[in-house]
Amino acid sequence: MMRHRNRRLATISASAVVLIAAVALGLMAMRSAVVFFYSPSEVAAEHPGTEDRIRVGGLVLEDSVGETANGATRFVITDRVETVDVVFAGLLPDLFREGQGVVVEGRFGVDGVLEASNVLAKHDETYMPPEVAEALREAGVWQGEGDAPAPAAAPESR
Repeated sequence: MMRHRNRRLATISASAVVLIAAVALGLMAMRSAVVFFYSPSEVAAEHPGTEDRIRVGGLVLEDSVGETANGATRFVITDRVETVDVVFAGLLPDLFREGQGVVVEGRFGVDGVLEASNVLAKHDETYMPPEVAEALREAGVWQGEGDAPAPAAAPESR
């Protein structure tokens, strides 16, 4: 028969092992859900590889939007320093157009083209995603008013 102190120690030890295992499983699950943001200059400096999902933000380069042979849309994202070629097979947002800020989510193919699964365009004339604005500011091509981008509208609570 175990003494009371040894039983308590065994219970605490077993609980610690279960807690560590749960935390490790949670961290592994969250790692696969994390999507890192890059600017075109960051992609050029250190290519993120083909296995990870990433987000790239910048401006849609003028005269770069076209269609591929299989009907997908092909365009180029720039921060006015570097560029990233993108292919997107879905419906583009209504506000998508050349010269506008976008954030594209997807994976790089072996050919170096970002195969987008999602394209996000700015939702009005005063908003730009903070990551895109920061990348443009660092590249010295920020054209917004003032020093910082306008904040996104917060949802109203009732």
